Amino acid sequence: MESLYLLIPMSVLLVFLIGVIFWWSVRSGQFDDLEGPGYRVVSDDDTPQPASRGPADKNKEEA
Repeated sequence: MESLYLLIPMSVLLVFLIGVIFWWSVRSGQFDDLEGPGYRVVSDDDTPQPASRGPADKNKEEA
């Protein structure tokens, strides 16, 4: 029974702390766009860069 004097205030404090952290995350925009990053990965349409011709490629043509 004496352990409840410690456990109940600790659990109330923990619930309060979790609530504050959740409230902060909602207010700061952490949950604004949950699907956008997933679609951004799928629709990645970067055009490949042309291969640069370095000095090694020029030496092959001369041989």
